[in-house]
Amino acid sequence: MITSASPHSAPAPPTLASAQWVDGERFLTAGSSGHAVVLDSDRELNSAPGPMEMVLRSLCACSATDVLIVLKKTRQAFRHLEVSAEGERAPAPPQVYTRIHLRYRVLGERVERSVVERAVALSHAKYCSVFLMLQPSVAITHEIDMEAPPA
Repeated sequence: MITSASPHSAPAPPTLASAQWVDGERFLTAGSSGHAVVLDSDRELNSAPGPMEMVLRSLCACSATDVLIVLKKTRQAFRHLEVSAEGERAPAPPQVYTRIHLRYRVLGERVERSVVERAVALSHAKYCSVFLMLQPSVAITHEIDMEAPPA
């Protein structure tokens, strides 16, 4: 994710996270931000997002943030930005993601496709920590859908 930190600044403090068992396969997770999220590993009960779904959500949010920053800096007149992901997992444990397809959807009347493509490329090559962490072991593809919003 694009940040405003100087390349010569001190390293960031470690990120902290914890998971406290609630019941069944549900855990109350917390972290350095001070926010709590319930996760449920029991996909049949499905009372909360599972850990692997949160990986995809994190990937979408991380890359979307990078694209958002580039679109704002280049003064693109976008009205909607959405990143969605579809992940395929290995059939046997560990059921890691083997393929992820990202879809970037940008709506705006005067948005240059070349700017969106560059923003996505920068996110994938340099800024999105989640993408770069997953990419060595997961085949990640993407598409970009652009259209003007309805009048």
